[in-house]
Amino acid sequence: MKNHRRLLLTGLLCLPLLAWSGCTRSDASKADDDLLAHGHYLVHQVAMCTDCHSPRDATGAFVPGKELTGAPLGFQPVVPMPWTPNAPGIAGLPEGYTEQALVRYLTTGVRPGNLPPTLPPMPPYRMNQHDAEAVAAYLVSLAR
Repeated sequence: MKNHRRLLLTGLLCLPLLAWSGCTRSDASKADDDLLAHGHYLVHQVAMCTDCHSPRDATGAFVPGKELTGAPLGFQPVVPMPWTPNAPGIAGLPEGYTEQALVRYLTTGVRPGNLPPTLPPMPPYRMNQHDAEAVAAYLVSLAR
């Protein structure tokens, strides 16, 4: 009987600790989910990354399951200028980038490893820190 009381008392004393640790994990998970949702919104609705970085079929529709995996651009400038004919894959992360390097690029325009600036039609984004972190987190979450 004494052991049952001791076990019950130990369980009651641990309940607040278990409840607190569960809330903390849920809060962190919710924050991660919110960051990914914000990144998804920025990538798909604001920056419109899919327009250039996703392949299309012969009808111009996006190829299902290939979003943000890179694609040839279906347009070009009408006057001579520096230009890239292909948009690289950015699902996972662009080649040569870490998550931190991508955040730096999106906030400052500085690419990792002394790479030259990106060529048009890639716009020179200058996102705030939170938006850049959300975009990077979202891209990292995508499988290549």
